[in-house]
Order: sequence, then structure tokens, then C-alpha cells
Amino acid sequence: MKTRRLSKPSSTTPFKHRMLAIGSSLFVAIILMAAKFYSYHLTRSSAVLSDALESIINVVAAAFAVVSIWMAAQPADPGHPYGHGKIEYFSAGFEGALIILAAIGIFKTGVDQLLSPHALVNLQAGLIVLMSATAVNLILGLILVRIGKRVSSLTLVADGKHVLTDVYTSGAVIAGLVMVKWTGWLWLDGSIACLVGVNILLTGTRLVGESFSALMDASDPELLDRISTIIQRHRQKHWIDIHQLRAWRSGNFVHIDLHLVLPRQDRLAEAHADAKALEKILIDAFDGNAGVLVHMDPCEPEECPVCQQALCKLRSRPGEDARPWDRKTLTASKADHLQS
Repeated sequence: MKTRRLSKPSSTTPFKHRMLAIGSSLFVAIILMAAKFYSYHLTRSSAVLSDALESIINVVAAAFAVVSIWMAAQPADPGHPYGHGKIEYFSAGFEGALIILAAIGIFKTGVDQLLSPHALVNLQAGLIVLMSATAVNLILGLILVRIGKRVSSLTLVADGKHVLTDVYTSGAVIAGLVMVKWTGWLWLDGSIACLVGVNILLTGTRLVGESFSALMDASDPELLDRISTIIQRHRQKHWIDIHQLRAWRSGNFVHIDLHLVLPRQDRLAEAHADAKALEKILIDAFDGNAGVLVHMDPCEPEECPVCQQALCKLRSRPGEDARPWDRKTLTASKADHLQS
């Protein structure tokens, strides 16, 4: 048996993209927060105030994300042999918790306006400022989500989704203020603030759940499907079977381990070469941002039906059609394979 885990190669380009994106997010968040509070100063609208309060969370979350992305990029060390990537999941959960706290404050603002409505002033000027800030936020949110997915950064994706949630919030506030201006129904202002609170409460809860799942190394079907497709594409006839595939992310780094079944008559050097070949295939597929551990198993008579080596002298049972290697088969245990 031979096991091997490759260390994380250095990769500065994804890190630069992450830092540029999150740095821009922080800068824009500060500007937009000021714009929204100015809009509130003009209108004295509870709905606008709720939107401005959420912007404070955007600034705090973006600042925390800057730190977490920097820490996640630090190389592995003796105290953290698997790197620091999971700090990003903590960051996403922290942002979700902040969103939930913001929702509580927004509910209070909305209820106060419902119980004691007050007149709104300078609505037209306030709407212009708010609409401009919303347009900028929309562009920023889409860019953050796109870059986050490209570099596999949950922090950037979470921040982008938070920004987009802010866009939906601002859109609802703008629509509500237009209705207030047309109808004169002041209670709409407080109602919209409460609806905004419900919307961001759901977003915050979802972010906390995603962060918790990532920290607990929950199964990632999309990642496993990608790995299975890569292995199937490079499948070799003398690779009899693969089972117990596991994979999890740590920031933009992927950890993979699996069991590779090889002919029991192979020499150690041959088995070693096969393990290194499979490792290289997977590491190259993730642009070097992967660590792979291959546990090699000698074949057993029960595995003869899935063996594709027709001239094997040790064959005790006839071969059958090749078993498809997909997420279901590759993640199964060896016992499940032998029973299938």
C-alpha cells in the first residue's frame, strides 16, 4: 500500500482577484452607506433607514471578509497542516449572523412607523439618491458572485449575495416610496420596512446554514460530480475499481482521498506509478489547488466481474460490462461495491 498527499502549490492570481474584489466591495459599501443615510436625512423614511442600517452590515461584513480572505491565502504551517481556508466559511457565517441582527433592528424601525406614522419629505431627491446607489450595488453584487464562483471563494459569493439582497431591499423600498408619494398612505413606509426585515432574515439564516455545512465538511454533490467526471474521462483499463471517494473544500483548495483497486500481481513500482498518475490528473484539473491521497487496494476474486483485463491469469469469474464511474459508485464503500 502507498499513500501520498501533495502539498498546496502557490497560486497568487486567484488571491489577487479575491483581494481586489473584496477591497472594491468594501470601498463601494462605505460610499453607498453614506448615500443611503443621506437619503434618509432627506426623507426621514423608516424604509430608507432600514436599507441604510443593512448597509452598515455590508461594511462590517466586507471588512471582515478582507481579513478572512487574506488569512485563507496563507500557506499551511506545522500548526495548520491543512491550511487556513476554512476561515472563509466562518466569515460567511459571521456575515449571516450580522444580517439576522440587522433584521431585528429593521423590524423595530418598521413597527415604530406603523404605530406612529410621520410625514415624509423630499421624496423625489431621496429617491434619486437611493436609485443611483441601488444601480451601483447591482453591478457590484453580480461581479462579486461571478468572481467568487470562478475562484471558489464562499466569502466572495456570500458577500455578493448579500449585496444583491441589498439591491432587492432597495428596490422594494423605492417601489414603496413611490406608492407613498402617489397615495399618501404613510403606513406603507413602516410595512415595507417590516417586509425588508423578513427578506434579509431569510438571507442571513441561509448563509449561516451554508457556513455551518461547510465547516462540518458536509458532502458537496457538485464537487463530487466534477471529480467523478474527471476520473471517468481518464479511466484506465487496469484501474479495476475506485471506491470511497471523499472530497471537501477549504477555501479555494480541494482535499481528495479515494481507494484505487489495482491488479494484485502488479509490482510496487507499477502501483506507485498509477497512484501518481491519478494524483496528477486530479491536481491538474484543479489548477494545482488540490491535495490528493490515494489508498491502493489489491484486487479480490469478488471484483473479477468489473475487471476489464481479459488476459488476467488470476481471473476466477468472467468479466462483465464496465461499471460506470459516477458519484454514486465512486463514493460507495468497498462492501457496497462487492455486493452490487
